[in-house]
Amino acid sequence: MADPISDESMTSKKLLFAIYLIASCAGNAWAQGQNSSKSAAKPAPATLAGCLDAKDMKAQQLFGLWTARFTNPPDGLPATATMLLERHAEFSDSLAGIVSRNLGLASGSPKIAGHAAKAFLAGDLEDGMLILDESSDNLSITGTWNGEMVPGSCGKVFKGMWKDTSKSAPADAPDVPFTLTFRR
Repeated sequence: MADPISDESMTSKKLLFAIYLIASCAGNAWAQGQNSSKSAAKPAPATLAGCLDAKDMKAQQLFGLWTARFTNPPDGLPATATMLLERHAEFSDSLAGIVSRNLGLASGSPKIAGHAAKAFLAGDLEDGMLILDESSDNLSITGTWNGEMVPGSCGKVFKGMWKDTSKSAPADAPDVPFTLTFRR
């Protein structure tokens, strides 16, 4: 004959074990629900217009041909230039390229000291900021480009400032506003 205390003790143990399992499953489901709600709370990288947010863009999305338009360029530099951006040969997440200017079309001198018709570019796209260094002699930085993506342009338009940093630049060389527009 079975011992009534043992049966009661076994039933209690089974009941406690069942409660433990239910609680464990519920706790696990709650934790996964929390993770899901955190993921769902994050906005998708695309904006309402279907464009990436500037901070979600990568350098590779800027590869191609661009037109730069300057507002009030210094004498000797034209109001427009062409820029080719490509993958940097050594740093795959960075940019490299060339900016080409038709110095013969510039007002003032046919060539501004410290700048060549073609200059090398290297830089990055960091948190939506386009940062490029320009070098006319492939040794020193002769200009800097700092720009931000125009909201709603889907990464096809950047506005910012260009600065003449060549040895021949005056100490008070002004920042020159630019607009960079993707061509293809």
